[in-house]
Amino acid sequence: SQPLHARFHCTATFPKKPRPGGWSLKAIPWGFVLEAFAATATRAAAADEECVVPARQGGGFDLTCRLVHALAEETGGLRITYMPGGVGAVAYNMIVAQRRAESGTLVAFSGGSLLNLAQGKFGKFTGKEVRWLATIGADYGMVAVRADAPFRNIGELLAAVRRTPRRLVFGGGGTIGSQDWIKAASLLRAANIGHRAFPYVSFEGGGEASTALLSGHVDVYTGDVSEVRNLWREGKIRILGVLADARLEGEFANVPTAKEQGFPVTWRIVRGFYLGPDVPAEDYEHWVRRFDTLLASESFRRARHQSGLLPFDKTGREIDAYIDGALAEYRAMAERFGLIN
Repeated sequence: SQPLHARFHCTATFPKKPRPGGWSLKAIPWGFVLEAFAATATRAAAADEECVVPARQGGGFDLTCRLVHALAEETGGLRITYMPGGVGAVAYNMIVAQRRAESGTLVAFSGGSLLNLAQGKFGKFTGKEVRWLATIGADYGMVAVRADAPFRNIGELLAAVRRTPRRLVFGGGGTIGSQDWIKAASLLRAANIGHRAFPYVSFEGGGEASTALLSGHVDVYTGDVSEVRNLWREGKIRILGVLADARLEGEFANVPTAKEQGFPVTWRIVRGFYLGPDVPAEDYEHWVRRFDTLLASESFRRARHQSGLLPFDKTGREIDAYIDGALAEYRAMAERFGLIN
């Protein structure tokens, strides 16, 4: 088989429009992103390059692939495909079992993927089965309600939960033990409310959860800032607080943190990519060089900013060290919540 840098030919596939959520395809300057990445690519015409979104359309995984979609566009594009299931579990199993050596196949992951992996929700896997490639940015958790909800801050919301624990329904991506569930459970614990005293509806990703919030199927969504950015701009939802150490910059500067409201809960969501375990070292290093070039470019940083993500740049050996530490931290957190023994 040819090395990665000798293979570029793909056709991008787009949905007609994104589901309700925070990112906007038109808002990202794809041409600028392209310039940063294509500079390191060699033209050819053989196998596809593909970015696998391990969820349905919309939400953070989709955003992750779309941010790098234009990277190889001059050589044919980076095809985006959807493979929902288990907040990344189906895609992870697929790569490990069936597509181990596909140098052109990137799979998106997030902190939520790592959390589920640490809890054993990906099956027997431990995180050593794939080649972690790069992180391209970070997002932060938030607490959102519909614009017509009576709650103006997190304190009012949690007071209502304390009065009638089963009345308000929370929703998020992933099942009990997922990052969206842990965000809600952590807030309840910070308010001295039993963390199992609330109903929670699980969805495959942020796109579905946002839709459920707007339609009234859930009352509270503990998702990510980037996922609800457009809904917030349009006045359809109210963000009660962000789960960051300090207020975010830019348009969210006036949104208070949970911490300053008296609930010391933070949640950072990294977004990145991995490759199959048997991808040749030459191809892996070529991807690393491409991402190093991309992440250093001002044009990509502008695109990332417009998407709602913050810098969190790691590639190669640096990302391996980060993954090991994150998995250990997530396992300890899951133990505290009684999710694993």
